Amino acid sequence: MKRLGHLLCTLICAFVAIAPLAAQDNNSGGKISGSLQLNANFFMRDSLIGAANTPQYDRQLYGGESWLNLAYSNWGFDVGLRFDLFNNSNLLNPTGSYSGEGIGRWYIQKKIDKLGIYGGYIYDQIGSGIIFRAFEERPLLIDNALFGLRLSYDLHPNWKIKAFTGRQKQQFSTYNATIRGISIDGFIAAKDSTSSFSLAPGFGAVGRTLDDESMNSLVAILNTYPQDDAFTPKYNSFAFSAFNTLTAGPFTWYVEGAYKTPDNMNDPFGVIIRDGEPVTGDKFIFKEGTVLYSSFSYAAKGLGISLEGKRTENFSFRTRPQEQLNRGLVNFLPPMARVNTYRLNARYNAATQEWGELAVQADIRYAPSKKIAFNLNASNITDLNDVLLYREFFFDVTFKKDRIWTLTTGVQHQNYNQERFEFKPGVPNVQTITPFADFLYKFDRKTSIRVETQYMHTGMDEAAGYKQDYGDWLFGLVELNLAPRWSFVVSDMYNAGPGKNSPADENGKKLKLHYPRFDVFYTLKSNRISLSYIKQVEGVVCTGGICRLEPAFSGVRLSVSSTF
Repeated sequence: MKRLGHLLCTLICAFVAIAPLAAQDNNSGGKISGSLQLNANFFMRDSLIGAANTPQYDRQLYGGESWLNLAYSNWGFDVGLRFDLFNNSNLLNPTGSYSGEGIGRWYIQKKIDKLGIYGGYIYDQIGSGIIFRAFEERPLLIDNALFGLRLSYDLHPNWKIKAFTGRQKQQFSTYNATIRGISIDGFIAAKDSTSSFSLAPGFGAVGRTLDDESMNSLVAILNTYPQDDAFTPKYNSFAFSAFNTLTAGPFTWYVEGAYKTPDNMNDPFGVIIRDGEPVTGDKFIFKEGTVLYSSFSYAAKGLGISLEGKRTENFSFRTRPQEQLNRGLVNFLPPMARVNTYRLNARYNAATQEWGELAVQADIRYAPSKKIAFNLNASNITDLNDVLLYREFFFDVTFKKDRIWTLTTGVQHQNYNQERFEFKPGVPNVQTITPFADFLYKFDRKTSIRVETQYMHTGMDEAAGYKQDYGDWLFGLVELNLAPRWSFVVSDMYNAGPGKNSPADENGKKLKLHYPRFDVFYTLKSNRISLSYIKQVEGVVCTGGICRLEPAFSGVRLSVSSTF
């Protein structure tokens, strides 16, 4: 597989090199485009806040990563190549160091009449991604591209079938398990041209076959289990989903149901009886899985309403069962909590629970005029035993004065199960109330200033005698924009009421620490450069609905992005 990839990559490079010359002779109008993204971190040890005891802070002092994309289109062909480089990077493992370089992605595709052919590293999904999603989230260094072949065929102008097979990407190699799938998507409109009624149904199926190495490793672990917990693992697992989007005037209703055949899975909350005592932790199980997801929305002048619901049970679907956290994911389960953007509002995030989750969310937006708008959001997430995992109430109101100023103010309440989301046993749910305000003033078309302020009040951990987690926070931000090129941002996150996990001095007294940040952004056409000094507290970071626990950070960060 690796040798084949190198060969095809060489062919693509040769094609990209000679294509412009050929295009000159044939006047075919070939086009080259590309992009560059670069991050560089300079680590400054700060043991007081926990920014220590990693290779970067102890000895390496520097880490970075970059991605260079090149794409060429001509004669109906699209080819692309991406070079990835990692140098002492902490993206793959926030507490470790990773270095490597090579071709992170390449592809070639061609449409021949109704037939589409795509080879290389594939990004794609079926439905909302519940049974299959090959995607990339660079801030968390997730790249689940499928290295293989995809064929698609237009059965009708409104109906398409596609099939794919390959192996999931693992940095610069691939996992050994094989994945294949098929899906059909369609669109049905009302015969009456004046009607807005339509249907967009679809069906998909995905299969995964384990390799012998993964199976042998799994069997060796199962042989250590007590007889009541042991089972006979299977090489093959299959997942099926059916989905449909119904549109009728201002109403849109999406529904998707999925089923996964019994599969080998690693339950991080499993219980094994050893020497007569229960032991909680990683435990392999063999169970079937289900997901039911639905969303309903209504949109009219000045009013928008959306409702979501999801039930998940035993739907961990990975390229090998030994993988954990965000590694080896074959699918994607849509998150059911609001994506918050303000710093303190976004401190606690609800990661999707693949083992068992019953979640609902409602969002209402109402704008009676151009000068005022209201937003109300509520979500509630429990496990299948009715244990509360996450609850949020969010309300804000926005006032506008012509094009001169905008004021947004509101409040958020959260109930966050830290034991489940951050694997911290025995801690109570974190409860917060966070009022906030955001004011934007425009001096003229090019100059504006924006001010944010937030305060997070946290409940008490009665057993510990302290505020929960890190306690109360105060956050302030000032942003000056000098369009179209410069932006300057100064912010500070202050631990105003320290909690159980806040740093302490030599006498055990909890410290009220500042976590400042300074950013400078420069933009020139399609190029953007940022330079930041950052002190950041430990916490859960989410991108695109995917979350992980990040340690504290202290240092300077340089970021460059460019398209051409």
